[in-house]
Amino acid sequence: MKKISILIPCYNEEENVVPMSKDVVNELTTNLPQYDYELIFIDNDSQDNTRPLLREICKMNPKIKAIFNAKNFGQFNSPYYGMLQTTGDCTITMCCDFQDPVELIPKMVGLWEDGAKIVSCIKTQSKENPIMRLFRTGYYKIIKKMSSVDQIEHFTGFGLYDKSFIGVLKNLKDPTPFIRGIVAELGYKRVDLEYTQAKRRAGKTHNNFFTLFDAAMLSFTSYTKVGLHLVTFAGLILSGLSILAALVYLVMKLIWWDQFSAGLAPLIIGLFFINAVELLFIGFVGEYVMSINTRVMNRPLVIEEERINFDTEDSKEQR
Repeated sequence: MKKISILIPCYNEEENVVPMSKDVVNELTTNLPQYDYELIFIDNDSQDNTRPLLREICKMNPKIKAIFNAKNFGQFNSPYYGMLQTTGDCTITMCCDFQDPVELIPKMVGLWEDGAKIVSCIKTQSKENPIMRLFRTGYYKIIKKMSSVDQIEHFTGFGLYDKSFIGVLKNLKDPTPFIRGIVAELGYKRVDLEYTQAKRRAGKTHNNFFTLFDAAMLSFTSYTKVGLHLVTFAGLILSGLSILAALVYLVMKLIWWDQFSAGLAPLIIGLFFINAVELLFIGFVGEYVMSINTRVMNRPLVIEEERINFDTEDSKEQR
């Protein structure tokens, strides 16, 4: 009997973990009874009642498992690490807030049985804030144009992954994994499945400007060289313009000394402008350096505090 693994990362989802576990189990047992399954929650150090609820859920069903992280390891490391802990013939990852439809599980499994190794769910429509939708669309367009890898627009990581691709992920040993880019770069026999993203059922999103900025910069530094090329070209152009401006200023000052001797404003404005651009570029290059530094340190993705309902054989296999 083939086994389906469902991975659900969570952080402060006390209002969603119980109904999510019920809906997923019901979907699997009702529409896919011919498969064995495991449902894994990986909790990223929740500060609410999520963990006690997960303990109760795991007590009632031994096929529901939980991993408790020792601390919050970020929005990318925790789900990626959870994928590496699955033991099924395929792994389906989805959010705990019901924005990823549970009803798509049978469709994904059907496409997998037809030969797909990866089913990437693409949100063609969304009930999120229209302004956020606009910004996301713009971001996807830009990163797709700038990247040497054909990035997948409106793909959040929600999808199905064959066991063979999970094996690829295990061998990457990437301390800062960006699953959307990895799927675009290394994914094979991929099929896209369109869906409409629902609103969060309960609770509030934990994404803010800084988390979204981290995601954007991780994709830029991991999959584009355009930023560094722009810095180089802009530096050359600004250097040339600075030299030209200095020569023009010198000539004008020699010819019209009396009228021009007090005209320092253009020079000061130009100086401030160039310094501002330099600081911007230094910050941009710094993002690349920071990304390299993180990878060189090669720290573990996650440190576990506890795992529940993982038997001894599974633990030996995964660790």
